[in-house]
Amino acid sequence: MERVLLQKMIAWKQSPARKPLIIQGARQVGKTWLMKEFGKREFDSVCYVNFESNQRLREIFQADFDLTRILSILEIETKVKVRPNETLIILDEIQEAEKGLTALKYFQEIAPEYFVVAAGSLLGISTQKKHSFPIGKVDFLQLMPLSFEEFLASFGEDLLLEQLNRQNWPVLDTFYEKLVSYLRLYYFIGGMPEAVAHYHTYQNLTAVRDLQKKILMGYESDFAKHAPIEIVPRIRMVWNALLAQLAKENRKFIFGQVKPGARAKDFELAIHWLLDAGLLIRVNRITKGAIPLNAYADMDAFKLYLLDIGLLNAMANIDAKLLLEKNQILEEFKGAATEQFVCQQLQFYMPGQFYYWSADSATAEIDFVFQKENKVVPLEVKAEENLKAKSLKVFSEKYQIETALRASMSRFRVESWMINVPLFAIFTWLKSDAAHPPANITA
Repeated sequence: MERVLLQKMIAWKQSPARKPLIIQGARQVGKTWLMKEFGKREFDSVCYVNFESNQRLREIFQADFDLTRILSILEIETKVKVRPNETLIILDEIQEAEKGLTALKYFQEIAPEYFVVAAGSLLGISTQKKHSFPIGKVDFLQLMPLSFEEFLASFGEDLLLEQLNRQNWPVLDTFYEKLVSYLRLYYFIGGMPEAVAHYHTYQNLTAVRDLQKKILMGYESDFAKHAPIEIVPRIRMVWNALLAQLAKENRKFIFGQVKPGARAKDFELAIHWLLDAGLLIRVNRITKGAIPLNAYADMDAFKLYLLDIGLLNAMANIDAKLLLEKNQILEEFKGAATEQFVCQQLQFYMPGQFYYWSADSATAEIDFVFQKENKVVPLEVKAEENLKAKSLKVFSEKYQIETALRASMSRFRVESWMINVPLFAIFTWLKSDAAHPPANITA
């Protein structure tokens, strides 16, 4: 399985300004596999320690930060000789080691010749308050579930991906139904690496769904294990209310629907904990479609999405037949699932840099808004082929938008003020200059 982040890790290795690297991400997104695969491909040897499973080493940093002593202990434990510039040191679940994060500072300051990669779910990192965090002494990379692009690559569709990235629509039209089938399959399987790998091995969607439910149960058990006990009930309430929030027509998060009479302050800490754990994606409203978008963010109005579309549909217990076949019964929830899909791709390519817009009168709303090359780009999402774009037109005229995007199941086409992009190709616009059509596109 090929992950885009591997190329970023190679760039990190080659950087003269390299610092110890922390791979962030929710549990089960493949951090351990990624680090080990990176080590196997790029280094002569790998010194791997998991502080969650290896209790003996959890206090290795507690006495002092003498790196000679620490490296000797790691070598004895792993039976791997650690050599500068040749060995990758992997410190997995580092939050379980007392002062583990602080120790990274000393690798950066005293022994920069060693390659150190650490990981730990945000569940642990976000709650380690007792010791100082090495601000400015570490590099970060964020690992997400597989994007749709990575999902296609896992099926060996490199040539099809090449045409997608070139946006070669005459060729892509020939494979339109095939790409839609892959898209619907992604809706069900999602991007959790274990779910994708399980499907490739067994071709069994029922088994994939069982696996997804186990992942969800694991997340829920983590609430009590890692979160402050006083906010665990509220975390569960937010978690359990997520489906209902997304299934309603107006997907803005309403606290009163979590608990009657509830206000923002009642659930603020619970939501922040879930965000820090990487389990939710927050999309804030903007009040104006102008550069810079973050200057017009309304922090009190937001939508919450799950980290993965497959897990969302598992949470909703949606049957494979309803997702993989064109079915009107799910029309409203398919709208929520399709927004989840696009949100997940946005988070993969431009994390935290996109918003939604709604008119003060609540008569118009744009699902997502982002900026590219100092241009505001509105993106409206349609689950099927209902291509009305009233809100998109209102927004475009109000803020004099050069090019607006609509993602739908309809085929690619260019209109005078708007471009319709098939949902399976939306990632190509997030990677490229989405403010302008590529040169080979004509109406």
